[in-house]
Amino acid sequence: MKTDFLWGGSIAAHQSEGGWDQGGKGISNMDLVTKGTRDTPREIHKELKEGFIYPSHTGIDFYHRYKEDIQLFAEMGFTALRISIDWTRIFPNGDDPEPNEQGLNFYENVVDTLLAHGIEPIITFFHFELPANLIEKYQGWTSRKLVALFEKYAKTLFERLNGKVTYWATFNEINHLDPNSKAAEFFTYYISGLKFEELENPKQAIAQIAYNTALASAKVVKLGHQINPEFKIGCVFGINPQYPETCKPETMLNNLLENEKELYQMDVMCRGKFPQYKLKEFSAQGIVIEQQETDAKDFQQGTIDYIGLNYYMSSVTPNEQKENEAFFGGIQNQYLELSDWGWAIDSVGLRYTMNWLYRRYQLPLMITENGLGAEDVLEPGNIVNDDYRIDYLNLHISEMKKAITEDYVECLGYLSWGPIDLVSASTGEMSKRYGFIYVDLDDEGKGTGNRYKKKSFDWYKRVIETNGTE
Repeated sequence: MKTDFLWGGSIAAHQSEGGWDQGGKGISNMDLVTKGTRDTPREIHKELKEGFIYPSHTGIDFYHRYKEDIQLFAEMGFTALRISIDWTRIFPNGDDPEPNEQGLNFYENVVDTLLAHGIEPIITFFHFELPANLIEKYQGWTSRKLVALFEKYAKTLFERLNGKVTYWATFNEINHLDPNSKAAEFFTYYISGLKFEELENPKQAIAQIAYNTALASAKVVKLGHQINPEFKIGCVFGINPQYPETCKPETMLNNLLENEKELYQMDVMCRGKFPQYKLKEFSAQGIVIEQQETDAKDFQQGTIDYIGLNYYMSSVTPNEQKENEAFFGGIQNQYLELSDWGWAIDSVGLRYTMNWLYRRYQLPLMITENGLGAEDVLEPGNIVNDDYRIDYLNLHISEMKKAITEDYVECLGYLSWGPIDLVSASTGEMSKRYGFIYVDLDDEGKGTGNRYKKKSFDWYKRVIETNGTE
């Protein structure tokens, strides 16, 4: 591994910050999502209601405890931390004439604290935090008006943090916009702020959302490079590969199409052109994309510098049409074990995906999320023996190393998801834990909030100390 390889973790504002009504912050879409369970989906409300728990309101209180948490990350030896900015801290309504200085100060203080500990800040502009006002006023990302507003928001941060931040990411996992996916309801709201079941024409709306977010990414990348050519600006994609159940030709074809269906936005961002096959596919479905003549040039001039890869699981394309078993489509792989939350554990799939993306685009990758959600037990003495997490991460990091050293994939770094326990995006639970650091809060948000090092804390510290040789 290169000596400048980035080791660290990733967190998101709506899952960690809390302080939802402090510092001039506005209401975001995630402030209106209730707690669920692994069996009961989270509810989405138009307005806050009594008697419900809204996990983003408290998170793990990173808003007040970021210095303590960053100190723990530094103790592990982190050289990078990826955070997301909550748009509503910078522009509370999304379309305010001037930014909120309190919000800018908060994030600048977080960045300064990271730099003081020798940790490279990696900033994601959009990790599902969308101003509620933009949903109500413009119907979220179905409107092109959000493209200019997003550009203004990004420009504010580029200029404020210029000289302090080098690595940026425009969006997180906007590629999961698939009207036929088991996760369609989940991702449609998280990305656009709109309820999937309330869309009059889901295919039309989702196609326009996908187009507008890809265009917004291109315009922000172009702008960022104009402000500082040294900026490294990428986009983060969630990739969950499918393997064919058999080599039956029809299965192989379906498998190819399943794996390709979520890559067209990545094609745009890496190659600088919206794929013609996708536009023709839209047209054949009666979908009309609102475009402007300048879009083609923006796509061409706004290609990303690196690909952020979120990898958790794989699944299987079945021989015959079956109901989806896996979260992102397909059926479960009989050769793989499942996590507590039913996610297939496939470390080789990470190497497979790294090779697939690197050979397709020949752009450097950064592993921006990878981790195991599990039910940890806090034992007497505030000890958490999470050997299962160590085993999971050890296997995945080993496969990443093979991709780098044996397959010659260019990779900038490895960022585990949830280096500290935080609220689960899919279920709103605290009991689905990912971290090296235990946070004493339950699913109702009750507890001391104290932080305790798990067994995996010292293990990951050693991985970083040896630059992955151990």
